[in-house]
Amino acid sequence: MTRALSAYREADAVDTFALKKAGLKATLPRLRILEFLERSGDRHLSAEDVYRALLDAGEDVGLATIYRVLTQFESAGIVERHNFDGTHSVFEMARGPHHDHMVCLDTGQVIEFFDDEIERRQRAIVALHGFELQDHSLILYVRRKRPE
Repeated sequence: MTRALSAYREADAVDTFALKKAGLKATLPRLRILEFLERSGDRHLSAEDVYRALLDAGEDVGLATIYRVLTQFESAGIVERHNFDGTHSVFEMARGPHHDHMVCLDTGQVIEFFDDEIERRQRAIVALHGFELQDHSLILYVRRKRPE
């Protein structure tokens, strides 16, 4: 067995375990979608992005299946869904610590960031009003500064 094939089978075994741990059966479409999302790093991808990439890679996974699988992954805590533009959803792997987002209105670029001071102020404001923070999402819509 080649080294590449061995690594591929190991990755499949890890993904199968991750799906089973999330209560999902390890079907071929789920495995391929999960593999693609894991390779995509910190990118925020729409179902259409996933569909086109899998199609380009020769994978026969329908768009309806991709939507269904992404929704299942969201319910299982594998991915997080965002609606930055208010119209279509994008997904990112649910890994690492909490972070917030900046979205460039000109390019659509999504920049992830974390700021201790912002987090501290949000908790303080919530407590001031007699609540406990359960979850939150901060999205800053930005444009590059134009040279003066």
